[in-house]
Formats: sequence, structure tokens, C-alpha cells
Amino acid sequence: MPRVVHFEINADDPARAAAFYEKVFGWQIKKWEGPADYWLVTTGEQGQPGIDGGIMRRMDPHAGTYNTVDVPSVDEYTAKIKEMGGEVIMGKRSVPGVGWMAYCTDTEGNVFGLMEEDPSAE
Repeated sequence: MPRVVHFEINADDPARAAAFYEKVFGWQIKKWEGPADYWLVTTGEQGQPGIDGGIMRRMDPHAGTYNTVDVPSVDEYTAKIKEMGGEVIMGKRSVPGVGWMAYCTDTEGNVFGLMEEDPSAE
């Protein structure tokens, strides 16, 4: 069953947001060395309940926090989302070395991500 595996916090100043969450919660945050301006967030020890996430530069002034669901196929799930009245707002894109992702909305306008793990994605 697909599960929420990641969260993303949108920020006007990702470094400032990273400092905030590090100081408030003690989270470990480091800038990703990939092609996007993205910060990786570790919220606790491996094996503890909870998920890790990221901080990204805000692209939309109304963007908030997004949850990402792990799916076996982005193509299959974007088709299901459209069939059930949702919308694909950013189609399938590669995250090099990680996999394939897309952003969608549900029938209530809530944004969420899909991630298909594929380390060979370029």
C-alpha cells in the first residue's frame, strides 16, 4: 500500500528555514548536492516513527508543506488520480539518482507528490 514517505517545506529563504528547524527541533539539515536548490531534513533516528523530508525554494507564493507518497509507478498513479477527479500539476520528472516524481492535487485542491524509486533515473 502506498505510504507517505517524505515531506517538503516551501521557503522563501531555505537556509533561514533550515536554521529555524535545526534550532527549534534539533533536526539535521544539509544542502543536497544534486541539481536542484534543495535541503535534506533528517527528523530523527533510523527506526523511530516518523518521516524525513526536505526544504525547497518556494516557486508559488501560496505553496505550503507537501507530503510525498511512495508509489510503484508514477504513470499508473497519475492516471488513477485523473480518473478520480484529481489533477496532475507537474508531470513526471526525473530526480537524478533517486527516481521519478510528479505533483498532483486531490479533489479538494490539496497538493501532494508522488515518488517512484528508480536509482537509474537521470
